[in-house]
Amino acid sequence: MSRFSVENTRNFSIIAHVDHGKSTLADRLLELTGAIDKTKNNKQVLDKLQVERERGITVKAQTASLFYNCEGKQYLLNLIDTPGHVDFSYEVSRSLSACQGVLLVVDANEGIQAQTVANFFLAFEAQLSVIPVINKIDLKNADPERVEKQIEKVFDIPRNECIKISAKLGTNVERVLQAVIERIPPPKVHRKNSLKALVFDSTFDQYRGVIANVALFDGMVSKGDKIVSAHTKKTYEVNEVGVLNPNEQPTHKLYAGQVGYLIAGMKDVTEAQIGDTLYLHKQPVEPLPGFKSAKPMVFAGMYPIDQSEYNNLKSAVEKLTINDSSVTVHRDSSLALGAGWRLGFLGLLHMEVFNQRLEQEYNASVILTTPTVPYKAVLSSAKLIKARRAVQKNMMYIDQNRVMLKYLFPLNEIVVDFYDSLKSLSSGYASFDYEDAGYQTAELVKMDILLNGNIVEELVTIVHKDKAHSVGKVICERLKDSLPRQLFEIAIQAAIGSKIIARETVKAYRKNVLAKCYGGDITRKMKLLKRQAEGKKKLRKIGNIEVPKDAFIKVLRTQSDK
Repeated sequence: MSRFSVENTRNFSIIAHVDHGKSTLADRLLELTGAIDKTKNNKQVLDKLQVERERGITVKAQTASLFYNCEGKQYLLNLIDTPGHVDFSYEVSRSLSACQGVLLVVDANEGIQAQTVANFFLAFEAQLSVIPVINKIDLKNADPERVEKQIEKVFDIPRNECIKISAKLGTNVERVLQAVIERIPPPKVHRKNSLKALVFDSTFDQYRGVIANVALFDGMVSKGDKIVSAHTKKTYEVNEVGVLNPNEQPTHKLYAGQVGYLIAGMKDVTEAQIGDTLYLHKQPVEPLPGFKSAKPMVFAGMYPIDQSEYNNLKSAVEKLTINDSSVTVHRDSSLALGAGWRLGFLGLLHMEVFNQRLEQEYNASVILTTPTVPYKAVLSSAKLIKARRAVQKNMMYIDQNRVMLKYLFPLNEIVVDFYDSLKSLSSGYASFDYEDAGYQTAELVKMDILLNGNIVEELVTIVHKDKAHSVGKVICERLKDSLPRQLFEIAIQAAIGSKIIARETVKAYRKNVLAKCYGGDITRKMKLLKRQAEGKKKLRKIGNIEVPKDAFIKVLRTQSDK
């Protein structure tokens, strides 16, 4: 790796909206530089996770080192392919810290979308060189000239800097590599200084321990070096260093300005913190700034289906969170579901993908309860905070056919089905992105669920005042379908304070006490029926209602179906 000077090294990411062709462009770049053979099977080569293959989306940012000859010089191009979905924007911001430039890919048919704008400003704030690439020019409805005008208007990038390509057919892709060399500056590093490496991603291998993806800002690292973590102050010996091409390829050394992987015998998943700085033993350096921690937007409870699997699930969650550091984990417990965790995610898709990866990579089956969002409540004379719905903040016309609207929304109004409703109403044309805007007052109420007058703590929920009746009705109906019948009647009620807003009744089993009466005096029958009624009344007062775990799961999972 020493033959690649700093001047001949380029570090860049590919950023774009969902399904605008990032991973396909990455495949063509890998083929052009000889990293992979040209075959028909090259589809999303860098999307290695099973969940990525099944869903057809990029979830994890992936790195690949490309060797490219241009005008008689050999260049080292370190490529990072990033996700496009808003739920994985933290992967993008982490990846950009290791780069000096980006390829901003825009669909020639769809034009600029929500995540195109969001990702551009991530790159702009990091002061990176931006190369606009207009992809899918082979499509029947492609209009690259219109997209050029959009890019010039929204991003203030001259249209003559746009590169028009078809990643699927490989048209004009060579021009992209030339632009990377010409327009993206080499990294500003010093190889003669002491080692300073940033850990920007990591994975766990059960045989080799933690594999850390690092970007070297100063110095060099080689096998056998003793390194120290600035976060934990622990010392490790480097067992292996190398580059990803796109698979692991061991090398003797890594130099400043290069991106690669490092294995140093870290056995505990908590030892490789993303954003940590590594330096040589007895040669301490000023730690790098690291990353702004991700702020979770959706919370959900996670519990093992069987409590005997708790320790195995705990280990799986720890190993997966080292690879996805945007998930926050807090221990939690439920009377109905046992010990578990309260997890924070960046969105619903992020939550689904995390759950799917747990099942596929660690064979762990879990109960995931309805997602919730954090509230701040100011309690004053039994009144909760006043309502404030969506407020328009800004409106900007991108061109004659597109408008960008900015609204202030309560978060719990958008995390469940807002995106699906938006797509349905706009026939798929509208795109959507959101960010945290702090807390606002809202008219929320605490709704209790009662069984024969006793509150079920696990089903207590916070809802908006206007939706309390419909949500309470749905929960009562679900419980009625889920609870087994008893020898006494069960009253299921939804209440706000002392006011009952919804009710369902589970009828009792009824024994035919008149079966042994073959005729005779009517008073005998009346006496038996009266005795039965008194017995049931007494049972209802002293009887405990056993709520099966399945009933809790069904109610928690289907609250969002209201």
